Amino acid sequence: MAVVGAVVLLVTLVALGGYFLYQALPGNSGTDVGANASGAAAEGEEPENMGALYIRVIGESSNVFVRVPGGDVMHDQEIRQGSSISYASVPDEGLEVTISDPAAVELYIHGEERDISDRGADYSFTIDG
Repeated sequence: MAVVGAVVLLVTLVALGGYFLYQALPGNSGTDVGANASGAAAEGEEPENMGALYIRVIGESSNVFVRVPGGDVMHDQEIRQGSSISYASVPDEGLEVTISDPAAVELYIHGEERDISDRGADYSFTIDG
């Protein structure tokens, strides 16, 4: 009886471990992208509730790089269509942002939409803290 219980426990732990590993892989979480990003929903979200920085990909995909100037990298990966990242506030040092395909994203800074669709590849800007 104890052997059966141990086998059931082992199978359960392996299954749970596999599930959480799968969820941890990029693109499999079913939520917005970004470890330090807040979880603002893309649909129905009011711009003033999107925080200091909100980027949603409406094209196929775009690489997005966000960091504190001269410091910590907050986000550095590709975001696919329909996914978004947002930051509720900006650190005192500010944020440096680079978007590889500006035409593929909707950008809001402090709730105000910024049209960057006519900018060149790897468009960069800074948000003051």
